[in-house]
Amino acid sequence: MNMNLVEKDLRYIWHPCSQMKDYEELKPIIIDHGQGVYLYDINGKAYIDIVSSWWCNLLGHCNPKINEYIKNQLDKLEHVIFSNFSHEPVITLCEQLMEIIPRGLAKFNFSDNGSSAVECALKMAFQYQYQTGHPEKTRFMCLTEGYHGETIGALSVGTLDLYAKIYKPMLMETFRIEAPDCYRCPYGQSRDNCDCACFEHAEQSFAEHAEETCAIIVEPMLQGSAGMRIYPAMYLKKLRSLCDRYNVLLIADEIATGFGRTGKMFACDHAGISPDIMCISKGLTGGYLPYSITITTDAIYDAFYADYSEGKAFMHSHTYSGNPLGSVAALAVQKILREEHILETAAVRAQYLHDRLNEALLDHPNVGEIRHIGLINAMELVTDKQSKTGFDANFRMGYQIYKKALEGGLILRPLGNVLYFNPPLIINEEEIDQAVDICAGAIETITRAY
Repeated sequence: MNMNLVEKDLRYIWHPCSQMKDYEELKPIIIDHGQGVYLYDINGKAYIDIVSSWWCNLLGHCNPKINEYIKNQLDKLEHVIFSNFSHEPVITLCEQLMEIIPRGLAKFNFSDNGSSAVECALKMAFQYQYQTGHPEKTRFMCLTEGYHGETIGALSVGTLDLYAKIYKPMLMETFRIEAPDCYRCPYGQSRDNCDCACFEHAEQSFAEHAEETCAIIVEPMLQGSAGMRIYPAMYLKKLRSLCDRYNVLLIADEIATGFGRTGKMFACDHAGISPDIMCISKGLTGGYLPYSITITTDAIYDAFYADYSEGKAFMHSHTYSGNPLGSVAALAVQKILREEHILETAAVRAQYLHDRLNEALLDHPNVGEIRHIGLINAMELVTDKQSKTGFDANFRMGYQIYKKALEGGLILRPLGNVLYFNPPLIINEEEIDQAVDICAGAIETITRAY
């Protein structure tokens, strides 16, 4: 390892979502280049990026078609103010997205990251209710264990103490609904025989607080940072109906779940529902550039459409809104998804991956469950399968396995006691076999020494 670069990194850089003291033992790994599902450090060691570099790398590193689109655009226009100006790539992108987004969504508001898209959605929902005669609707609902980003508004509608607890004095007060927990279902129901009895919590919260609630935000089908917790499509269907009954807007945070991650283009498609507002980012540009969109309906858009003197405009902006380079990266992603039938191939690989993980790990005494949706698989680590008791957080079991897997050339990013696979959609069977073998070996080595 080139210690000069490592030393400079540690001298200058404060890495995200990290206790930097950990870096005294596990030094920063300096990546030189990437290709497909692999990243290569400056010494030539290869790592399988099984977490898609925080879930955003959709079609592999240095995808030649995305590279080509960005290179061609770079010589034409790198950026332009998006207020009163526009450009062809972003217009074409909207046209193409209209063909795949849930029916009813029609207007696109651009930001530059997922948290900002959520912030935009919250402000949009709040102002919509105010301008349509419901100024009393000023609060938000969300699910426990939810995560929607790092800005103050996004943290307010997230409920994971790991990220938000210390900032509580700064946050908005929200109504929190107990989220589905299918692995530890308090109703004793199984995934294969579930009528969403837990939805009673949502019904109770709406009955008590809907009059003052402008919107509810959810991660559809999959609560990512909660440990890849998957819940039934029926829950989303019931929630859509409940929102309609009480005039509460439904915001779908599809930042992590969009563009095939769950096996369908969007997670909402599993339930056949359309939200009032949808946030997308991450895979939108294939993980190449910061870019996000908050998409909404004509009905919401129309509530802001008036003479300037009425003061109804949505005065919300980001410097890099609708950036041309991000737009063409997103267009390249759409072209690849369409022409190379990526989702169809990924569906076959998804079954292969789940079968391989079951074969390698399901009988392990410390693997309580391997849950999956699309190519996403999550292994919950327990001390005892019967009681489903997790490992003591102080031991950092997931982190210990992460370090061991790195030695073998696999990048896992643990969520407490949960390890997960969320690979680029282009992963092949040979790469899956290699990743599963490294993961299984790391789990066996660390749990045996526990």
